[in-house]
Amino acid sequence: MSSNLLSFAGWYILPNLATGWIQSIYYGIAIRAGDPKPQPGSPKFIRDQRMIHIAVILAYLLYTTYEADWQIRRAGDFYQALGVSPDVDDKALQSRFRRLTVLHHPDKIARADERPAAEAYFLHLKQARDTLIDPAKRFAYDRLGPEMLECKHCITIRDYLDFGAKSIYPYYVGGGLFMILLYFLGHAQWGPYWRFLAFASLAVLELHTITRSTFPAITERLLNPVFAAVTVHPPYLPFQLLTLARKVVVILFIALNQLGPLIQPRRNAIAQQGADAAQQQQLNHLELLAKATDQEATRLLGLDLAPFAADEQAMNMVRGGLKEWLVQNTIRGDPEVRNAVGRVMERRRAGVPAGARGA
Repeated sequence: MSSNLLSFAGWYILPNLATGWIQSIYYGIAIRAGDPKPQPGSPKFIRDQRMIHIAVILAYLLYTTYEADWQIRRAGDFYQALGVSPDVDDKALQSRFRRLTVLHHPDKIARADERPAAEAYFLHLKQARDTLIDPAKRFAYDRLGPEMLECKHCITIRDYLDFGAKSIYPYYVGGGLFMILLYFLGHAQWGPYWRFLAFASLAVLELHTITRSTFPAITERLLNPVFAAVTVHPPYLPFQLLTLARKVVVILFIALNQLGPLIQPRRNAIAQQGADAAQQQQLNHLELLAKATDQEATRLLGLDLAPFAADEQAMNMVRGGLKEWLVQNTIRGDPEVRNAVGRVMERRRAGVPAGARGA
């Protein structure tokens, strides 16, 4: 439990610290001596910090996944304790236990101070044998793990299934309600659908695993064969797979909370660039349209003035009329100009000089 708490607490401390250290080291290596380094707050500094932070979070996600797997392997299981494979039959199991009894029976220990440890170890071996030799208990152990030993009244597979369902029911109901609460409080806004999909997939995987007579295909056809071929990793039992899946889902949710703010600004920047490009395209289109309109208006005005082109006096009268119309239209159409003209006229009527300010 303490190890899990430290691992979860590390998510909120280590990535930020590691990002600062790695960025300083990176600048020390990548930038030559004498060249200026990007200053905090500059676009390059922020961009480099964001990329390094994302890489650190992904690396820590892989590390915590490995740590969860290591804790499962360190805890061991009854098959490892007896030194047999998960597909061992009853005859081979009994034969193996008899050989271990000859080696580890407490009566074989001569020193009195070593007998308590020997007795505890022998009782563990006997408990493992008794559990795996019973079909119902073996079925329950493979899917529920050591917690099935807490069910003292369970006899049949149905009893153990009821016990397992009651033990995991609070986890999924409470976890689902907690996720909904975080979403409405604004703490899980990035990738909410992926979160709920992952949580629902985990529930389906667990329900499928504990109710089937065979091991999950992901362990039998993928994980265990790969580990057997490339490492000395012991084969996964169904309950170990479920334990690992629960931990991975939790740390994945934490990673999403930290990756979301780092990835979202980039998406917003891309969207803003697209919007700016569309807006610029519209402005260019309006500019072309305005030029075309101005050219067409000039052409039409030239056509209207064509009959007066040979008469200079008529042209002057037309220009004067247009000028007067533009001035009057501006005065009548613009409230500020109209008010300014009105104030000047009032001063003239009151005999106030044009350059003096009104009270």
